[in-house]
Amino acid sequence: MSVKPTGRISREGDRLVLTITREFRAPIEDVWASVTEPERLARWIGTFTGDPTSGRVAFLMTAEGATEPEDMEIRECDPPRVLRVTSHVGEEHWHLDLVLDEQDGVTTLTFAQPAIDPVAAESVGPGWEYYLDRLVAAESGGDPGSIDFDDYYPSQSGHYRSAFS
Repeated sequence: MSVKPTGRISREGDRLVLTITREFRAPIEDVWASVTEPERLARWIGTFTGDPTSGRVAFLMTAEGATEPEDMEIRECDPPRVLRVTSHVGEEHWHLDLVLDEQDGVTTLTFAQPAIDPVAAESVGPGWEYYLDRLVAAESGGDPGSIDFDDYYPSQSGHYRSAFS
């Protein structure tokens, strides 16, 4: 089974931005907890250790079976609406931005990865679609383990490749 991609690539100034949204029939505070509390994060992607008020935590992406944590810098945290972090792995770093908005009992999470490399987008886009669908499953009482990465990659690569055509 292949899952239809929903993300888009846009240009903001001189950089490209990957953006994917998901909606939840849940209060904004519940969705915020799912993206900021270690126990809730563990259900769909990973967990962290350290004190977020220090501006840095060690994030372990358990959904991939990672064994080494990555340094996560917290650039902005405005609960329960905005979380902007930078993932540092060796020389590589990714900016990851989450913005939440609640209207009429529905919370929309807008995930963005600014300054995405067009070549990397072919695999990164499907990867974030996969993880965000795991979040939807976890938040809605489903089983994140039932979400299969093979349904996302490589079948969604063309969608992200064509975004640059």
